[in-house]
Amino acid sequence: MHRARCDAEYVAQGFGLVVGVPDGFNKRGWIRFAYDPGTWDWAGHARKAGQLALDDPSLAQWHVCQGTWFVGVDALDNDSTGRVGRSEPLGGPAVAFITAHLGGMPALHKGQVSVVWPGYPKPREGERAAAFRYRANRDGAHLDGVKPVGKARRRMIEEPHAFILGLPLTENASGAAPLVVWEGSHVIMCCALRQALDGYDPADWGRVDLTEAYGQARREVFETCRRVVVRGAPGEAFLLHRLALHGVAPWSSTEKAGPLGRMIAYFRPPMPGGAVNWLDEG
Repeated sequence: MHRARCDAEYVAQGFGLVVGVPDGFNKRGWIRFAYDPGTWDWAGHARKAGQLALDDPSLAQWHVCQGTWFVGVDALDNDSTGRVGRSEPLGGPAVAFITAHLGGMPALHKGQVSVVWPGYPKPREGERAAAFRYRANRDGAHLDGVKPVGKARRRMIEEPHAFILGLPLTENASGAAPLVVWEGSHVIMCCALRQALDGYDPADWGRVDLTEAYGQARREVFETCRRVVVRGAPGEAFLLHRLALHGVAPWSSTEKAGPLGRMIAYFRPPMPGGAVNWLDEG
């Protein structure tokens, strides 16, 4: 699969394109929203909830990598509107964008509270040496939705999401293990996966081994797409295309941190219609 072919298919057939969305989002695969007072207020409530999650014994399994990363899946105690504690429902420019361009804001699952501290990355318990090197050297770059399955860890579509919405709960400095994204990667990933699934009944897509296609597309992304550091602060937000390759950069040896480290709340609602719509144009 060559980038030129992906670009041609993208233009001709709309692979990776979200109809009606501003060109910047479609071209880059992500967008950052500026400070909003309502989002800032929400982040304050979410930060308090996130701090409680860090100390919750029932969530202790999410403290990994020798105490440098709290994965925090489903750790944010929000309701379906995004309300946390006494906050208002989640709103602001990011939600307005999703409402206008991505089919509306769905009922929200409990958010992830991702927290990183100085020293990250360190080996995760039971992690293979190659996997650790990949996290250290390639930011653990991955496509949400395509996961390693079984003992052989073959890549298959497991959890297709509609979008990835990130809301900084502390200051996200450029050296504090920020989110990184490869601009335009959603086009390459979409083309590669669509080609790999060609000829299969869509009902069977979740059982198709995509390991080779996924790996090749990821290598092409590294060779051809610009790696961008996405930093932010409470009151801001960022939105990633559902097919964008992204990861977490190492913590810089010169960057300091407060007790809450670098904390971000993430929402990844399921894609209505599953894998078929996930790889569709709209």
